[in-house]
Amino acid sequence: MNTKQLGDIGEAAASAYLRARRYVIRERQYRCPMGEIDLIAEKDGVLVFIEVKTRRNCKYGTPATAVNFRKQQKIIRTAVWYLEEHPPEDRPCRFDVMEVYGQPGSEYQIRHYENAFEV
Repeated sequence: MNTKQLGDIGEAAASAYLRARRYVIRERQYRCPMGEIDLIAEKDGVLVFIEVKTRRNCKYGTPATAVNFRKQQKIIRTAVWYLEEHPPEDRPCRFDVMEVYGQPGSEYQIRHYENAFEV
């Protein structure tokens, strides 16, 4: 299984996890000239931009460590583009990171970091 396939599986697992917690998934793999945001969801009137990082294990560190300052800036620029296309109607926004661990064919472990970084 390649990295893209593993990432797609992780995003699907993260989406299911969020839906079970009453999030509404607005976009999956949103792309624009600025970059990509894995998931855009909404819960309790808050628009949430979510970066999903999937790993088979923690051998090389936790997935969230890959969301460094440079990656955060790219996500923020992409979120601004999204908000220009879809005015937020004065909804608050936040940036979350989700870690998905596991092997294909087994149950995935998920960690959800709300407000993982700020603008």
